[in-house]
Amino acid sequence: MSNGPILIGGLDRSGKTLMRLSLSAHPRIAMTRRTYMWTRFYGRYGDLGRRENFERCLAAMLRHPPTQLLQPDAARIRQEFWQGAPTYARLFALVHQHHAERLGRPRWGDQLGDVERYADAIFAAYPDARMIHMIRDPRERYAAATPPAQRRLGKAGVAMARWLASLALAERNRQRYPGRYMVVRYELLVAQRAATLRAVCACIGEPFVPQMVTLEGAMRFGDDPADDADAQPLAPLSARETLFIERYAGRVMRAWGYQPGTVRLELRERLTFTLIDWPANLARAAAWRAREALKYGGEGLREGRALP
Repeated sequence: MSNGPILIGGLDRSGKTLMRLSLSAHPRIAMTRRTYMWTRFYGRYGDLGRRENFERCLAAMLRHPPTQLLQPDAARIRQEFWQGAPTYARLFALVHQHHAERLGRPRWGDQLGDVERYADAIFAAYPDARMIHMIRDPRERYAAATPPAQRRLGKAGVAMARWLASLALAERNRQRYPGRYMVVRYELLVAQRAATLRAVCACIGEPFVPQMVTLEGAMRFGDDPADDADAQPLAPLSARETLFIERYAGRVMRAWGYQPGTVRLELRERLTFTLIDWPANLARAAAWRAREALKYGGEGLREGRALP
């Protein structure tokens, strides 16, 4: 068995919470949720080998509510940090390890959207880490993440640009870190819970336990047990939204086992789709990709598109 960290990534409404609860029901694993250490602190304070930078970073983390939920012992962190390499990854690990120890569990993990973008740094720092990347049918994910009142013109374009970027990162990281990076379809986790979790356990190097299926003893981390949006009925998409998603991402959908359907529009709806919906969604998707390229350097933003 390994004691390496387990990171759960993927887009919102892709099943990360269900995977976290399943893993947290394992008696050896302490899973946390949205501590934001990698996305909000990594690299932000310069070289942590300089004591003043370390103290600024630690102070900011101690003020951060998600970090406070782990009840960090600042004195212990200061003492142990200087006993090894002064890196962000070690600092993050110490906070998580101390939290897991207090719970009597030898292994820690965290659920955080976009953590997959840090895969290179994570695996370099934790060679025995494992990462689970959750994906979901883009139509259902968009319906779950976007209530009808928020489905404005162009919104589907942004959602699909995000979905395609996530899938590109999933493929890139899976190929770069075989055996350590696992992509899990939400639909399989729901429909074939035990078999899927057995495969996850094989990846992370832990024995499967039945509690992972029943969620008996699952550790919640600041989330309301009654607030499980993925389990709520989804408001159906419009025919034009569905058509855009399937045409824009049909090739990638098929590659991951999501089959586009057959959407037929009346002439007026077809004209609206071609002249208004399609260009508006393309423009919003392009704007999102441009912002991401500035922020992340374009990693994982490759995608293919069909014509209307």
